[in-house]
Amino acid sequence: MTAVAGTGLALAVLLVDPVGRALVGGAALLLLGLAVRDAVLRPRLLAGTDGVTVRGLGGPTTIPWPDVRVQVRTQRRWGLRSRTLELEDRTDDAVLVVLGRRELGADPEAVADALYAAGAGT
Repeated sequence: MTAVAGTGLALAVLLVDPVGRALVGGAALLLLGLAVRDAVLRPRLLAGTDGVTVRGLGGPTTIPWPDVRVQVRTQRRWGLRSRTLELEDRTDDAVLVVLGRRELGADPEAVADALYAAGAGT
């Protein structure tokens, strides 16, 4: 969907005035960049026999099952409720991964339940 919107904006650049070209072109580049990032990093979260692997721009990070702490956080901002899935490595304070519904492709609560069923925190 992001790629379609970015392509539509890129085509709209041809129809607007010079100032609009800069604004619409910038928005098109942003959306197309997000679409490329999403395509490169899919799947973002993998549950394997060793633990949970999270793919990021800096490379994959694997957290072993006994060390993974899973939490679903719900927050309200500007009248909208959003849920995020937080994955934390209990042995390394530097590893905290926060993923939303868009990155997961599913409800964070359902993903957390699947991770607990697979062995997270045991």
